Amino acid sequence: MFIPLYDRNSLKHIRKQYVTIALILANIVVWLLTGPVASDQFANAAVLGLGYIPAVAFNFAYIDPASVLVPPYATYITYAFLHGDITHLGMNMLFLWVFGDNVEDAMGHFRFLCFYLLCAAAGALAHGLINPQSEAPLIGASGAISGVVAAYFLLHPKVRVWVLVFFRIPLPLPAFIPLALWIGQQVYMLVINQDSGVSWAAHVGGIVTGSLLIVFLRRTDVPLFDRTIVTPKAVAHEKPEIPVPQTQAEPEPTRWGRS
Repeated sequence: MFIPLYDRNSLKHIRKQYVTIALILANIVVWLLTGPVASDQFANAAVLGLGYIPAVAFNFAYIDPASVLVPPYATYITYAFLHGDITHLGMNMLFLWVFGDNVEDAMGHFRFLCFYLLCAAAGALAHGLINPQSEAPLIGASGAISGVVAAYFLLHPKVRVWVLVFFRIPLPLPAFIPLALWIGQQVYMLVINQDSGVSWAAHVGGIVTGSLLIVFLRRTDVPLFDRTIVTPKAVAHEKPEIPVPQTQAEPEPTRWGRS
């Protein structure tokens, strides 16, 4: 429906979004190691050993012990660092880059990291609860990203966001318009299309979790539904020069009075 490009929202509490940048780099590195530079055998083993498999998590099925890379409970997190292709990775990381910095700013570095991982785990859990006997591995950061989007929606609904509508029309819109449509789309697709290749349940699980956690994890002085319209740093406001009135000299009196 839309692609986020840029938001006009400066940081207020942190100097740099270190956790957001680290998460993006970690996702890129894992994708490179399990994708372009990996053999097909290694890539498949990584998906099987690190992806979230509901049937394994709920003890309906087991995988070969030789293929186990981490305990089943750890896959609630590890799956979120795997991606199928460059488009899958790129879209998730773009959403994280545009919206993650301000959510990190609202929470602080450590709490944002916890928030991100909890949203990822909640996305996996929601996916598993919808189809607990599925043996298909779930991969991708969409559950965590959905939580970030939901938190941004509650924090900064009026901030202008440049979005690419229908993948071709760039528009600056208040954040609540594209984000509300995006959130509604995830819920709608979960209801009508549970059998698609996209885990809408993971998206919705992340949205619900992100909406709840932002209430408790944000800084005490950070409000929800911020009404401030943030101005880009590049825009400078210059005070207009007010001319100083000059005192007119009084005419010298004459014997005939004023002329």
